[in-house]
Amino acid sequence: VQLVESGGGLVEPGGSLRLSCAASGFTFSRYAMHWYRQAPGKGRELVAIITNPGSSTYYGDSVKGRFTISRDNVKNVVYLQMNSLKPEDTAVYWCRAELWNNAGLEYYEGQGTQVTVSS
Repeated sequence: VQLVESGGGLVEPGGSLRLSCAASGFTFSRYAMHWYRQAPGKGRELVAIITNPGSSTYYGDSVKGRFTISRDNVKNVVYLQMNSLKPEDTAVYWCRAELWNNAGLEYYEGQGTQVTVSS
């Protein structure tokens, strides 16, 4: 199983980035996909969720209206489009796949990608 994030980098305030998370080794379309982030010295924060197969989304209050989560169940990729970025969006971002089944919660996480918002 692999979740590999990409698309992070340095961007000026007000700019945009699109993160990607490529999944392999499991049936991607069955899993709800999450984006989390963690800033230095802070705990993890749930950024966004998209259900399987993608009919519902959820956003944390701090990103609502600026970030958009989407998924491509053919390419097995989940995206996070981030617009109007602020310095407080600086964090490591990673994706997480979750599936509740008879055995309980099954989940996988990627290693993350750094996003830095600074002028």
